[in-house]
Amino acid sequence: MFDALVNAFRAPDIRRRIIYVLGMLVLVRALAHVPVPGVDRDALEQLIGSQAFLQLLDLFSGGGLSTFSIIALGVNPYINASIIMQLMTGVVPRLQALQREGEYGRNKINQYTRYLTVPMALLQAYGYLAILSVSTGGSAPVIANFDLTSFETLTQIATLTAGSILLMWIGELITERGIGNGISFIIFAGIVAQVPGGILTFLRSPDLAAGIAFLALGIVAVAVIVYIQEGQRRIPIQYASRVRGRRMYQGGATFLPLRVNQAGVIPIIFAVSILLFPVQLASYFQYSEVQIIKDISNFIIGTLDQRAPLYVVLYFLLTVGFTYFYTAFTFKPDETADNLRKNGGFIPGIRPGAPTRDYLARVVNRISLAGALFLGIVAVSPILISIPFAGTVVASFSLGGTALLIVVSVVVETMKQLEAQLMMRNYEGFIR
Repeated sequence: MFDALVNAFRAPDIRRRIIYVLGMLVLVRALAHVPVPGVDRDALEQLIGSQAFLQLLDLFSGGGLSTFSIIALGVNPYINASIIMQLMTGVVPRLQALQREGEYGRNKINQYTRYLTVPMALLQAYGYLAILSVSTGGSAPVIANFDLTSFETLTQIATLTAGSILLMWIGELITERGIGNGISFIIFAGIVAQVPGGILTFLRSPDLAAGIAFLALGIVAVAVIVYIQEGQRRIPIQYASRVRGRRMYQGGATFLPLRVNQAGVIPIIFAVSILLFPVQLASYFQYSEVQIIKDISNFIIGTLDQRAPLYVVLYFLLTVGFTYFYTAFTFKPDETADNLRKNGGFIPGIRPGAPTRDYLARVVNRISLAGALFLGIVAVSPILISIPFAGTVVASFSLGGTALLIVVSVVVETMKQLEAQLMMRNYEGFIR
C-alpha cells in the first residue's frame, strides 16, 4: 500500500488528483466551522449528547451538526435522493430507457437526482430547525425564534439547503477530477476529523477493558472488511484467433475478476440512511400537542433505537439487500456476455450468448450472497457487542463500528483505484 502511495506521488497526473482531493477535503472541514446564526451552542451540545439519533446524524454530517454549521445537513439529502432515484429506475419505464442509453442516460439520471436533492434538503432543514426549536426537559431550546414567516428562519433554511447542495457539488468534483467516490470521501473525512476528539474523551476517563475491546474489535473488523474487498472469483476467458483485414490476431487466455463485494461501502451508507429517515420524520412530531401523533412518534423512535432488536435486524437485512441491489447496477451479465461475444471471447464449456449471461448471473448471485452476509455481520456486530455494556464507553461501539466500516472500505477502494491508475500508466509507457 505504501509503495503504491509513493509511486502515485511520483506520477505528476496522479499527484495532481491526490492534491486536488486533499484540497477539497480541507475546504469541507473549513465549511464545518462556519456556523449558522441564531443557535444556542451550549443547548445544542447538551441535546446531541443525550440523543443517540442526533449523534449518528452528527457522525454522517462530519461534526457539522454539533456545531450547527452551514453543512449541518451533510450529504444525507443527496444520498436519500439517490436511493429514491435508483428505486424509481427499477419501476419507471422512462428511467429504465434512460439507463440503457449509456453515458447520456446516466448523466440525465444524475441531473434528476440533483433536482430531487433540493426539496429533500429543504424538508430536512425545516425538520432540523423544528426539532431544535422545542424545549426538552425544561432546558432552553436550541433555536429560540423558529417562525416560517420570519426572515431569520427563512435564512437558516436557505443556508442549510445551500450548504448541502455545495457539499453535493464538491463530492461530484472529487469524483470527476480526483480519485475515488466524492460522496464517500466527504463522509470519510468527517468521521476521521472526529477521531482526535474521541481519543481525548477516552483519555479523560480511561477504561482499559473498553480500550482493549475496542482495539480488538477494530482489528478484526478491518481484517474482515479487507478480506471481503479483496476477495474475487476469477472466471477463465478464452479468446479465439481472429483475422481482421490482412492481420491474424492470435487467441489467448485471461480471466474475468468478479469481486465478492462489488458494491463497496454504498450498502452501509444506504442502509443507515434508510433507517434514519423514519426516525427523522418521527422526531419532527415528537413534541406534537396531538397525543396520538406524539405516541406514534415516540414509538417509532424507541423501536428504531440504535440498540433495539428491530433496528439490528433491519440494519442487517438492508445491508444485505442493498449489496444485491447495487451489484445489479454495477455489473450487468447481459452486457458482459455481449461484449465477450463481440470480441471473440468465451468461457470454456459455456456457449456464448444467453448461456454465458445465465452463468455469469448465477456466479454473481452466489458470491454476492457471501459478500452481503459478511458485510451485514460486520455491520451489526459492534452494536451487538455494545448492548451488554450500555451506559459505558463501550456503548459507543455501535457508532464506531459503522464509522470504521466506512473508513476502511473507502481506504481500500481508493487504494485499488490508485493501483489501477498506476497500472494503466505503466501500460501506456509500454505502448509508447
